[in-house]
Amino acid sequence: MQAATALAPAHGQRLWAGRIVSAIPALFLVLDAAMHIAKPDPVAQAFAQLGFPLGLAVPLGIIELLLVAIYVVPRTSALGAILLTGYLGGAVASHVRVGDPAFPVIFPILVGAPLWGGLFLRDARVRALVNW
Repeated sequence: MQAATALAPAHGQRLWAGRIVSAIPALFLVLDAAMHIAKPDPVAQAFAQLGFPLGLAVPLGIIELLLVAIYVVPRTSALGAILLTGYLGGAVASHVRVGDPAFPVIFPILVGAPLWGGLFLRDARVRALVNW
């Protein structure tokens, strides 16, 4: 009986809560990708501070948009969450490498947590993985 409950599709409040929790980091990541593509001065400064050539900003922005697109499609959302976790892990590693203070290091983790939390609420496959 527990397996049937775990695989029951999300509906009602759980589904909407999951959509809202998922939308917040997804919208932030879309904005972040747009900023990478537009390359305003703060992006150029951040790339210089992290030691990355500014020429990587557009490819990274496009990759980020593609990963968010994979995440927001319900059928591929788990794959999108996995890939975005890797992308955000690279951001954490980059900030650790240059010795940034705690907040820039932790911020990508704070973006990734609601990605998974929202997915947990709206996707029975993810709930089944943790047997909750």
